Amino acid sequence: MPQDNLDHGLEPAIRVRGLYKIFGRNPGAILKRVQAGESKDEILKSTGHTLALADVNFEVLPGEIFIVMGLSGSGKSTLVRCLNRLITPTAGEIWIGNSNVAALKPRELRHLRMKKMAMVFQGFGLFPHRTVLDNAAFGLEVAGVKREERYRRALEVLEVVGLKGWADAYPDQLSGGMQQRVGLARALAPDPDILLMDEPFSALDPLIRREMQDELLDLQDRLNKTIVFITHDLDEALKLGNRIAIMKDGRIVQIGKPEQILMEPADDYVASFIGDVDRSKVLHAGDVMMRPDALVRIDHTPRIALRKMEQEGLSSVFVVGPGRKLAGIVTLDDAIAAANREEENLEHLLLDDFPTTGPDTPLQDLIPVAARTRFPIAVIDQDRRLLGIIVRVTILRALVNGAQAQPKPV
Repeated sequence: MPQDNLDHGLEPAIRVRGLYKIFGRNPGAILKRVQAGESKDEILKSTGHTLALADVNFEVLPGEIFIVMGLSGSGKSTLVRCLNRLITPTAGEIWIGNSNVAALKPRELRHLRMKKMAMVFQGFGLFPHRTVLDNAAFGLEVAGVKREERYRRALEVLEVVGLKGWADAYPDQLSGGMQQRVGLARALAPDPDILLMDEPFSALDPLIRREMQDELLDLQDRLNKTIVFITHDLDEALKLGNRIAIMKDGRIVQIGKPEQILMEPADDYVASFIGDVDRSKVLHAGDVMMRPDALVRIDHTPRIALRKMEQEGLSSVFVVGPGRKLAGIVTLDDAIAAANREEENLEHLLLDDFPTTGPDTPLQDLIPVAARTRFPIAVIDQDRRLLGIIVRVTILRALVNGAQAQPKPV
């Protein structure tokens, strides 16, 4: 099973175990062959059945945006429809809290769909003869919520998604992005814990799509929903996802944080998948920094600093105080001069005109800094403890296609 790099300090909102979906006349009879290792192509050729999902396992934390991505036919849309049982799995378990969705009775399943989770589709699915308000309130209407209450709630979520003042309009009066906001409002109106989003922005123009991505992140900051988001767009996945699951032929081949996917692809398929990504927009200082082995303490003599620089072939060295707090930097020339003067410590040699950054700074913001500085960039935490250093070659290595993105050794 692919490594699911999950912090188990939280109880998962969704747990999927051993999930299979086989389309065909007799999927149960084919299941053992799939479990024995026959591939999707072999199953189709020999039986006429389509293997959509095979031994899928993952967990999603509360408040997480969990991305499922892959090429067309990888099984991602089938997977998200199994989570609310729009598609019934052939085998496996889907746990939402203490409920196994795969085993729910019809009444229990309706309650789950109305109260616990909602879905946003690629097609907006709006009723053209209904106003924006009635479209947003539709799920509440189906659930039997009284008119006054459902309109109150629908107006609230329309304001949340930026459609205040459009309640009386009809779908054909709205742009594509506005229509998708109505679809999102309809999903949010029942206040579900979980949102399932199946390529919701793929039909939008690129500019509107980016705007909707930004708005989804803003909404998530306010609402903190658990979101399973399906996409075939890697840039979208890297921008939105707390973690990403990459699928191929019905199987998950890797699960990880965006930085892990970029820096440690599980196999050649994932490595090729991420080949054209602009790493500078995804990686952060903490992802590429090096351990600063060449350090001296502020109470060291200039001769010790000089020896350290000579040993490491450096022209400067960082100086730290108690608790590894960054005190400054000393150059080779200054250390030589101070050693000749027999100075006893480094306190009067410290320079502070060097760049510092936090571990969460995007790499793209550090490129111009690295280009103009003669010193390494110091990566520090909020207490000014030195975490690592970044030099120009570190940034170049991270940006070059494939330089870091090599499959992990087995």
